Amino acid sequence: MTEVSSLTGRLLVATPALADPNFDRAVVLLLDHDAEGSLGVVLNRPTPVGVGDVLLPWAPLAGAPPVVFQGGPVSLDSALGLAVVPGDVREGEDADPLGWRRVHGAIGLVDLEAPPELLAAELGSLRIFAGYSGWGPGQLEKELVDGAWYVIESEPGDVSSPDPEQLWRSVLRRQRNELAMVATYPDDPSLN
Repeated sequence: MTEVSSLTGRLLVATPALADPNFDRAVVLLLDHDAEGSLGVVLNRPTPVGVGDVLLPWAPLAGAPPVVFQGGPVSLDSALGLAVVPGDVREGEDADPLGWRRVHGAIGLVDLEAPPELLAAELGSLRIFAGYSGWGPGQLEKELVDGAWYVIESEPGDVSSPDPEQLWRSVLRRQRNELAMVATYPDDPSLN
């Protein structure tokens, strides 16, 4: 069996060539990636549904825009909470807040069953996602070989971008290589 190098905590940024409409210009944060498959959430698909409409107790902690995001095409009736815990967070520390599980660096999953007051003082930002993106064993690796995704280091601010519709361009623009040029790729190349 081939060893899979974990991409947990990294961003998958859709290439212009990716034909799946679910992932057109998507920026996916990988929450889990191993030999069993991969799971992530699309960071740049806000919906018109307010967090208060579905998870009222968590609404005061939701970052701007305070809406539910479509995390992907799988299990749209389930919710995931992602939050950044600011400050000096070190992987492996036992000081993680109760109700928050570290994914990568300062980014972690929130237990939405826990009382929000438990985390209110700890969280820097919170995003709620309906559904997630998932890949079976080897599926994501094949898509990477086919050139469907760019793999990019994530930054804590990606999770809470106040302008999620521009996240695809801004993540590419901050790269210090030829990927920065891809950010200028037109929405509709036929109009060029």
